Amino acid sequence: MRIAVTRLREKAGKDAETCKRYGHECYIVSPLNARIYEDAVMEFVSAANRDEFDCIFFTSALPAQVIGPLLQVRPRMVAIGPQTAKTLTEMGFDCETLPDFYSRDFAPYLGDWIRGKRIGIPRADVPNPQLIDSIEDKGGIAAETRIYGLEPTGEKLDLDGADAVLFTSAGSFRNAVWDKDQKILRVAIGDVTGKAMELSGCPPDVTGDGSLTGTLEALNKYLESGDMQSD
Repeated sequence: MRIAVTRLREKAGKDAETCKRYGHECYIVSPLNARIYEDAVMEFVSAANRDEFDCIFFTSALPAQVIGPLLQVRPRMVAIGPQTAKTLTEMGFDCETLPDFYSRDFAPYLGDWIRGKRIGIPRADVPNPQLIDSIEDKGGIAAETRIYGLEPTGEKLDLDGADAVLFTSAGSFRNAVWDKDQKILRVAIGDVTGKAMELSGCPPDVTGDGSLTGTLEALNKYLESGDMQSD
């Protein structure tokens, strides 16, 4: 299948290579642009290099790309998924990867270790109270710095010739400009994105586990089951 994947272009990474491994072709469509807050980046990096963080949690590949090259210290690092982890390991950092691909799983993953620890979180300028609350509920100290903003492009998604559109976040779905009545397979990368699609009256045909690889596996199972032909 030819799949349109909603990504920030800075976060496309190995998407094409990954899709090819699962027998598909993909290309990037971007309903959002990223605007880096340079002052916030330097504020976070300065704090990190003063050893103010016991752990840094990277919730996406973009903060890893921006922050990683500036770090002079090696605190514990946790990435939300394999692509983000790969970004950091390629820079020479040791990095753990969450077993599941949601920020809500971060505090449970660290368990009792988190108590009294200061957690640096460089992330998008989008509220995530569930993450902050889960860290504080376990006795951790959440030090969130919003290092980039997400701005809608306002441009209609180029879905010409696409067999499927894969939404990689709830925000990318909500800000996408496209014909929702278009006959195309709708894919959500995980349950949070899938829920946003359902609430809008545009439920996904396929929902993944929060990772691109897991989503492609779910897509292939869907195609093998023949559900697409029976719709």
